[in-house]
Amino acid sequence: MELSIKQTIALDLLEDKTTKEILFGGGAGGGKTALGCYWQLKQRLKYPNTRGLIGRAVLKTLKETTLVSFFQIAKMQGLQSGLHYKYNAQMSQIDFTNGSTILLKDLYSYPSDPNFDELGSLEITDAFIDEANQVDDKARNIIKSRIRFQLDQNELVPKILYTCNPAKNWTYSEFYKPQQDGSIGNNKRFIISLIDDNPFISKHYKENLLTLDTVSKERLLMGNWEYSNDPSQLIDYDNILNSFTNSFVSNGNPFITCDVARFGSDTTVIGVWSGFRVKFYQYSGKSVVEVADLIKGLQLENKVPLSNIVVDEDGVGGGVVDILRCKGFVNNSTALKNPVTHNKENFDNLKSQCYFKLAELMNKNEIYIQSDGRQKQQIIEELEQVKQKSVDNDSSKGIIPKDKVKALIGRSPDFSDCLAMRMYFEFTPKFVVSVF
Repeated sequence: MELSIKQTIALDLLEDKTTKEILFGGGAGGGKTALGCYWQLKQRLKYPNTRGLIGRAVLKTLKETTLVSFFQIAKMQGLQSGLHYKYNAQMSQIDFTNGSTILLKDLYSYPSDPNFDELGSLEITDAFIDEANQVDDKARNIIKSRIRFQLDQNELVPKILYTCNPAKNWTYSEFYKPQQDGSIGNNKRFIISLIDDNPFISKHYKENLLTLDTVSKERLLMGNWEYSNDPSQLIDYDNILNSFTNSFVSNGNPFITCDVARFGSDTTVIGVWSGFRVKFYQYSGKSVVEVADLIKGLQLENKVPLSNIVVDEDGVGGGVVDILRCKGFVNNSTALKNPVTHNKENFDNLKSQCYFKLAELMNKNEIYIQSDGRQKQQIIEELEQVKQKSVDNDSSKGIIPKDKVKALIGRSPDFSDCLAMRMYFEFTPKFVVSVF
């Protein structure tokens, strides 16, 4: 098999003693799957009795696409099925005559196995995850934790290769963005490979890409990671960026919103508002009492009435609500009535109602967010995951659940939740005092 320059660079990294995770691709036609299949073949033939993994979000799709490429690459290398290797469709594995094996794995996040327990007993030497942008962060971390089989015996280090097209999830935040700003770790690399980097691709492939819509061309042809073609996304990307420069947004009544950390890796985020202008404060490792004290301090400093403070009441946040005697935000409570029409709106819960309202205001550029660089990137990533869960469904409107967002970006969407809670006050009664 002839390799492109980009594939050769990636293969060198896959064989060094430093790099452990490599993301390759970033566009269609760059030779992503071919590289992964070639590397897996090479590893299994070079190191007898080792065990590799080829994974994709859905096993059926893997067998219809990635596996077909695998057989083509094997044929190009002069390998014959039944002679040099055997494919066991029932067991979803490929066995080589030297004792090596490649396991084919389904990495989809099924409701019946949210923790990917089916992967828990694996022991592998290395892994190739194709179209990794479709795989949850939790699944790939479990795969990483299972790479230990026959490493010391062969003087190998753990290696995992991801291939994908542009996406706004962990592939963006852990590989693309750090590679762009120079902060990526020594054991990680992102190698961009586009169609023009692949001299072996058919000219008709590029001609087909040129007929796509603008967003798809930007992503698949140009490898632009800042575009999304997801119809379920509620907030336009440009308007998300605008929210950090909308300094023209007027000051107004003061409010405080707070999303309290539930687990050790989560952070407590407090938003201090003046109208629709917000400044965020982020804390780690704070107790319920400490969070309450922080809010009290910000309340006095910014002259915020107690009635204008709302805290996420689910989980440990309920303790903060009890201490402050402020308003509690219950995510799954019933949606509130529209303050103008006085009619109940068709949302599946209060959280969805507030997120849709947030999207409405952000798309009209009526929100201004003051934040530092690190916060800004996190906020952008979270707001891009504000999506309608059933676009074509005529039932009540809702957003994709928090655990799904956490799986996509690798952390809790604390900032976006804090932003959405501000919308609670847009649905609560406003009393106007008339002077006669």
